[in-house]
Amino acid sequence: MARIPFTLSHRFTDSVLKPRQYLSTAISHSSTKIISRGYISLPTTSTFTSHRPTIQRFTMPVAAPVRPISSSHPLKRSTAPLPAITPEQNLLRLKAHLQNLPTPLLKHIHLSKIRREDPNLFFSVMRDELTNLAPIVYTPTVGEACQKYSQIYSGPEGLYLSIEDKDRIPEILQEYASKLVTPPQILVVTDGSRILGLGDLGIGGMGISVGKLNLYVAGGGVNPHGCLPVVLDMGTNNETIRNDPLYIGLKQPRVGLEEATEFMDAFMAAASAAFPKAVIQHEDFYSEAAFDFLARYKEKYRMFNDDIEGTGSVILAGFLAAAKQASEASGRPLRDHKVVFLGGGSAAVGVAKEMMNFFMMQGLTEDEARERFWLIDTKGLITSTRADVVSGKIASHKKYFIRNDTEGKEYPSLESVIEYVQPTALVGLSTTFGAFSESSVRRMAELNESPIIFPLSNPTSKCELAFCDALEWTDGRVLFASGSPYPPQEFNGTFREPGQGNNFLVFPGIGFGALQAGCKRITTGMITASAIALSEALTPEEKQKGLLYPRLERIRAVSARVAAGVVKKAQEDGVDTNEKLRGLDIETLTEEMNKAQWWP
Repeated sequence: MARIPFTLSHRFTDSVLKPRQYLSTAISHSSTKIISRGYISLPTTSTFTSHRPTIQRFTMPVAAPVRPISSSHPLKRSTAPLPAITPEQNLLRLKAHLQNLPTPLLKHIHLSKIRREDPNLFFSVMRDELTNLAPIVYTPTVGEACQKYSQIYSGPEGLYLSIEDKDRIPEILQEYASKLVTPPQILVVTDGSRILGLGDLGIGGMGISVGKLNLYVAGGGVNPHGCLPVVLDMGTNNETIRNDPLYIGLKQPRVGLEEATEFMDAFMAAASAAFPKAVIQHEDFYSEAAFDFLARYKEKYRMFNDDIEGTGSVILAGFLAAAKQASEASGRPLRDHKVVFLGGGSAAVGVAKEMMNFFMMQGLTEDEARERFWLIDTKGLITSTRADVVSGKIASHKKYFIRNDTEGKEYPSLESVIEYVQPTALVGLSTTFGAFSESSVRRMAELNESPIIFPLSNPTSKCELAFCDALEWTDGRVLFASGSPYPPQEFNGTFREPGQGNNFLVFPGIGFGALQAGCKRITTGMITASAIALSEALTPEEKQKGLLYPRLERIRAVSARVAAGVVKKAQEDGVDTNEKLRGLDIETLTEEMNKAQWWP
């Protein structure tokens, strides 16, 4: 990496633009602070040589004078070099500075700056403070960062593609690929249409792509130089954002699904051609598009959808642990569990489909497993006699879970469905804060010795139930997992740790395992294998304490175990190409995954 002096602030060191465009952009940026010296990072020394005329063009004296240093200033008293600053000192200084920042968003902004300027320092602090910083670099803080993306924007961080570039995507990606020293290993791609539970944030979705890749590195061991965040700008239907004078995306309504599909077809083909060994992860597309794109590309490209498949995997893993504990407490056979979902979006349907594998493991057929699920959307329980179902206006992804056994009766509320079904498990993906009311939770506790309650909506401001309320309303008998983090609670003299069904526990292992196996594609069986591997990653101490998931501080070891399970299943499904890993048992594969991880 060549560090080239020039006359601009160092804040503009991460653009994907060509150097001439890059410097022009930096100079014209309204918030640029001109300083006497700075640096621009270019991929190679040869790149500097080839662009020397461009660099020299911008090394002319600047208009704003620089105040001279007084002869009495300490820096003028000696020509001796300043003392060397060690990496350890930089790390301690960063930790101290983070403690002094008053809000999570300010910490997020500062960490983003550090990541752009010194990735090694950033991932060193993530390594040491992962449990504390994961909520800062990802959920819940990343939600606010995405909402305010254009306000806090400080320069490009990845690949921005507009619907206006549809006919030039192959050319753009090939040119981009030709300038890279390290080809991308993981692409996280979003169109910003459904960011967490916050809706359409347009180009602000880039924050999600960046955040996910931070976790790929910190938790999965992917080399940061092989990470490429991508946002596909197809407009936004959020008028507040669109009318914001600071908004940097296309100020037009979002294009329809047909035009979006044409754009995605072009992108997926071009990205796979430009980066033939990369895994492509889809993130936070709105429900209909998410399902359509997954079905359209799953058999053709090395891709998966984290909202549908990753969420399904991590919740299946937690449900495996919770169902066993609940059945031990009640004596109920595992195959007899009944699950009610509050939420009918892509994540809910994806999770329910993945959880069906639990029942099929108990010997049920696919149809019998499907009968163990009841889905509630904004209109109530999804039944064959509901008006929108009869008229054919219901979203296509919901049709799989339509109930045909309600004898014409409708159940419009969560409470009415709980009374009708008498479920053992309640899963929330509604993005509605407090949707699990006290009466519904207390009724679950009356029906079950150990009620399984998973309020999974992100961020915390959209979560259906707080951990403290879950403990109080079930007399501490709840088997709890949330999507966003909650602190441990003391209840009746016992220290209780909540489960967090965070995709962070599984998606780094899925992507890393697919990379190590050299997969041609990512099969449904590989997703299920990741869930089983995650459930098996619990230590004896974690099981004894009744935890549903491994502790986050063990994420590197957990990701290696998940990746090993993914590799093993890829071999069984015949989609792997890395012959060196074939024939190894799961323990040896786990060791190989550990060895392959990148460390700062």
